[in-house]
Amino acid sequence: MNYEQRTMNKVTNKKQFSHRSLFNVHGSKSGFTLIELLVVIAILGILTTLLISNVAGARERARDSKRKADLKEIKNALEMYKQDNNSYPDSGWSEALQSGDYMKSVPVDPLDSSDYIYDRNDTNSLMYTLKACLENASDPDGIADSSCESGFKYEVTEP
Repeated sequence: MNYEQRTMNKVTNKKQFSHRSLFNVHGSKSGFTLIELLVVIAILGILTTLLISNVAGARERARDSKRKADLKEIKNALEMYKQDNNSYPDSGWSEALQSGDYMKSVPVDPLDSSDYIYDRNDTNSLMYTLKACLENASDPDGIADSSCESGFKYEVTEP
């Protein structure tokens, strides 16, 4: 064997250096290290948290939109009632709207099925306020109200 062949054998017998050898301490075994698994689990946890918070926020905004639409629907029925009776209904407003065929059923809060708050002015039967508590405190239509859990309400008044 000449010098050239011996040099070639040394080169081919040497273990080739690769970037994998830095991370793979057990030689040729393949798989994930504990640190790699923990990093992946942490990333998945963060993404899951973000997704859940966005879904919850979207549900709150959807229920708030439903509340606003419900109050507008009730307002329309109250206006029809007023045209027929020359005043808005008193405390029995939901029954008055249903019995007079102004509404088939009076909408209720989408979260807990409670009635919306209706208040007719005692001194002027041509004035009323409809109120719904909002869940989303950053709603642009929200009005501060300490009686609501979020601290904000949506209100429809006439006139």
